Amino acid sequence: MNVTDAYRASRDQLLSLRGEHTRAVAEFRWPELTERFNWAVDWFDVIARDNDRPALVLVEEDGSATRRSFAQMSRASDRLAAWLTARGVRKGDPVILMLGNQVELWECMLAVMKLGAVIMPTTTAAGSADLADRIGRGGARHVICNAADAGRFDGVPGDYTRISVGEAEGWADLRGAAELEHVPTDHPGTAPDDPLLLYFTSGTTSRPKLVEHTQISYPVGHLTTMYFLGLRPGDVHLNISSPGWAKHAWSCFFAPWIAEATVFVYDYRRFDAAALLTRLREREVTSFCAPPTVWRMLINTDLGERPGALREVVAAGEPLNPEVIEQVRRAWGLTIRDGFGQTETTAQVGNTPGSEVRAGSMGRPLPGVPVVLVDPVTGRPVTGVGEGEICLDLSREPLPLMTGYRGDDERNAGAMAGGYYHTGDVAVVDADGYITYIGRTDDVFKASDYKISPFELESVLIEHPAVAEAAVVPAPDPIRLAVPKAYVSLTPGYRPGEETALSILRYAREHLAPYQRIRRLEFYKLPKTVSGKIRRVELRARENELAAEGNSAEWRDDQFPELKDQRPV
Repeated sequence: MNVTDAYRASRDQLLSLRGEHTRAVAEFRWPELTERFNWAVDWFDVIARDNDRPALVLVEEDGSATRRSFAQMSRASDRLAAWLTARGVRKGDPVILMLGNQVELWECMLAVMKLGAVIMPTTTAAGSADLADRIGRGGARHVICNAADAGRFDGVPGDYTRISVGEAEGWADLRGAAELEHVPTDHPGTAPDDPLLLYFTSGTTSRPKLVEHTQISYPVGHLTTMYFLGLRPGDVHLNISSPGWAKHAWSCFFAPWIAEATVFVYDYRRFDAAALLTRLREREVTSFCAPPTVWRMLINTDLGERPGALREVVAAGEPLNPEVIEQVRRAWGLTIRDGFGQTETTAQVGNTPGSEVRAGSMGRPLPGVPVVLVDPVTGRPVTGVGEGEICLDLSREPLPLMTGYRGDDERNAGAMAGGYYHTGDVAVVDADGYITYIGRTDDVFKASDYKISPFELESVLIEHPAVAEAAVVPAPDPIRLAVPKAYVSLTPGYRPGEETALSILRYAREHLAPYQRIRRLEFYKLPKTVSGKIRRVELRARENELAAEGNSAEWRDDQFPELKDQRPV
């Protein structure tokens, strides 16, 4: 059996086991790819041959659309691969790819892959310091960006080829590739363990890590991401995420094209919930994946009736609170399925189609992914019901796992210690194997000797109509050692002040256990990474700095007589 047939057999096995999670876990096997493999040549070009079905549909804010078939994408990426070869791009060369949601992004992903070069996806929000860091640590030999962004590289050191989409002084315009005669790209001879992707993490707790993936860890590993998303051939899949981050590759590139589905992209400058709902309906989207932040924005508008073609609704990127799931279920009769994964891996845990969705749980380990919860005290896997760090068992050779953090032996040793890959996330598992997220190992804290999961408290806070976002951190306390403090950003129409603070604190008391009580609250602009994740590490540091001098900007529960006799329920 050749590599394409082996890959297809594993893909089709998962498609046939839709709705049968237990069987899928027991029976699924990764394809045996021991010699050369290149996903763009061995899979995409094969399914694209003479295939006029839409591979990519891009819709702009004004409703205008660009459509590319599988065959068109294959031919365009072949031309671009030849053009890049003429400009010195070679097998193994790291290539920074800093483009938005535009056709050239998908063409470049395929073309660079076909050459056996290494893709370094980069957000268009990256500044000059970020770019210098990426070029320095990643060893970038080539940069591809839009002409409008070429100036960002002025003064960024490095000996790298400058390639632009559009004309820019001193840069080669890749649009010239369209004039070339089409010649299929030869197989680059990439081995399964050759590098394919270099991702910088968002850096929520420290300097961004440089994650290396191989020719199979993402292209093959995302077979089970496809299973989690519930994609089928012919589907129209819309995912909300920004280029440059791993989730974009998960759900806007690999998983849909593994399933032979259409990647549908709605490109907007400013998010508009009503406009997004219109696109879901008029473009007959069948599966929709969005981060919880987007789902919360959607339920704050008029959801209306379920979009007619919509079958799968998924959340990923951060934990999802149950209230959002329930509101969508009431409006559309569809249940949002949550899941868990990292830049370092593909999807690890998920509520798969046809499975029972339990409130608060992110599901069960996915087929082919050896997830275990490891007790941090004993270093051994949790058996039965219990709490531990989400890990992958290295003795079972997890295929969808990075090779490591490039150039960081110390961090690699910690991540792979004790025979497990450590995610840094804590969860609990029930008797049926359903896993419920608690928080990052460095975010969970103790207050009055009770363990506090910031996520649990934040999930309650954001149900209050005034709260747009919240982050809970420990605030030093002379009696309890630490107490939960909430940093809150408000929704439009609400003003920071005594009345709003009392309303939020009262709501939290009514919906949290006594030991989880929010004792302090501050209205604050939440610090975030360039990818939009909250940097709690900055808020924790701020609390330590303020401990000695006091913080007059915060509200404390003991300031409100109304809360003294209130009993939580």
